[in-house]
Amino acid sequence: MTTAEKEKSEPLIDLQRLVVSVRRRRRLWLATALFGLIAGALVALLLPSPPTAVAKILVIHADDSPSDSGTLMETDVAVLQTTKIAGEALKKLNSTQTAEEFLKDYTGLGVTNNVLQVTVKGKDNAEAVARAQALSDAFITEYVARNQAAAAAEQKALIDQRNQAQTELATVQNDIVTEEAKRNPNPAQLERMYSRRAELTSKISDYDGRAQEAGIGTPKVGAGTQIVDAPRIVPKSFLKSTGAAAGIGAVLGLLLGLVLAAISSVVKDRPVLRRELSWHLGASVLAQLPKPRRWWRKSRAVAERERVAATLLRTIGENGTVSLLDLGARATTAALAVDIANGLAEKGPVTLVDELPKADLRALAGEGKVRVLGRDEPKAPGECRVGVGSIEPGTAWTDLEHLGAETILVVRAGRANTEWLHTVARQLAERRIPIIGIVVVDPDPRDHTDGTLWDGLHTALRGRGAETRAALAGPEPVASPEPEPVKAPEPPPVRRPRPRFDRAPQSKPVEMFPDDEPTVRRLAVAPPEPAKPVDRVLEPAKDKKPVRRRPPTPYKRPEELDNADQPTKRFSPVSPDNAEAL
Repeated sequence: MTTAEKEKSEPLIDLQRLVVSVRRRRRLWLATALFGLIAGALVALLLPSPPTAVAKILVIHADDSPSDSGTLMETDVAVLQTTKIAGEALKKLNSTQTAEEFLKDYTGLGVTNNVLQVTVKGKDNAEAVARAQALSDAFITEYVARNQAAAAAEQKALIDQRNQAQTELATVQNDIVTEEAKRNPNPAQLERMYSRRAELTSKISDYDGRAQEAGIGTPKVGAGTQIVDAPRIVPKSFLKSTGAAAGIGAVLGLLLGLVLAAISSVVKDRPVLRRELSWHLGASVLAQLPKPRRWWRKSRAVAERERVAATLLRTIGENGTVSLLDLGARATTAALAVDIANGLAEKGPVTLVDELPKADLRALAGEGKVRVLGRDEPKAPGECRVGVGSIEPGTAWTDLEHLGAETILVVRAGRANTEWLHTVARQLAERRIPIIGIVVVDPDPRDHTDGTLWDGLHTALRGRGAETRAALAGPEPVASPEPEPVKAPEPPPVRRPRPRFDRAPQSKPVEMFPDDEPTVRRLAVAPPEPAKPVDRVLEPAKDKKPVRRRPPTPYKRPEELDNADQPTKRFSPVSPDNAEAL
């Protein structure tokens, strides 16, 4: 994990972390589901549902058609659930209950386009049946009366139309008689009056026939609408009712528990993934251990802890002191420290520094080679120390320096929030205690995130090599050599001035441009450096090799120094052979 990856903006809600947090809080939502199950069963036992009576009514619609989609039956159901029907039923029962309250005790359901089912509740079976019968009779009476009223209204309207037509016909007849009595009648007007009289006569005849049909009403509706299934008590099964109530309670409790777990995981902000723990603590995850077992698979947990202890031993080394700091896993930290101390005791004396409250390291260490002491007791020469402490809230940060030069954090996943993890990392950094790594306790079994950091020497796994351990342990003591006899120092030789360029003595260069004074001055000899006294040991004289002299360097202008790699065009190179010619 690099620094650039750390600096990426994190999402507001990490779905992976949310799912893992909810799964880790399974005790909460399982407990709420169990509570809902028990509560539903108790409600079914202590508050049983009242007796229920059911009746079915066959409803004949005057305007029924095969293309009807059920709107007529929906209208009947809506009419059934009105205070008018409820009030009529209560009158038949001679009940003092209000119509609004009675509406809550019954329901209507359209089984088909012509069958209406009525469900009524009562205090006992007899009352439920009586209510269902009264409600069905009230609905049928109201439905038949409504259809008859519609037929009567239609007949009255037809009779009124017939009467109007008869009145107009009488007027037309009088006009015809008056016109015929004239000496010179108008044939066209008489023809018009005769046509109008015939039309009115036909209308009157039609209105009479339709009025007679409407007066008959809807006998099919009145005769066909009836109760086809008499009110009866719905049989109930104790097991089914109790099981249904318990199931509903369990589902509601489970949903409530999941919602509470999700909200608490977001609000508390407690990292559970290895990736998050390494980010916030600034160290790599070295190993992980399962949650301590009490009796089931305890031997497997012990073997896993011993394997992790062996891994930590290879990472720690044999020199220096190290500490194990606990955060939410006191028993695991104590047992792991004892395993590490027992592993180090095979190669030398080891002391456990007990600063972990309520851990009882003396009982865990037993009477073996490992000694359990306090932090104030001095360290014996050649002895390796393993300090055990805590970094939970309330920790004395100044005491951590005495537990070890390096530390291993034993952190339980989901124990501390992000703010406290940052506090731990900052306090250890201020005390200059490098973190070797993190041991995660009780991790999520489906957590496949990478908890490895690659920045820094002490936070990266690649920095835990032999050179790093040697640097942390300090330089090894070196035996001082025997002192040699001191000889009298010789006077320092006089150093002659030499040219600016470190070369052999050269002959005076030829002045190619005598008029260019500033250029000639560039070849001035640098001032001699002050002689420094040098202590040397007399050594036998050695044969000096003859110094090979180089030819003088030709003069170049400053602008030619920039293009030294290009040959000049005006002059040829200067050499001892053509120096006199120039």
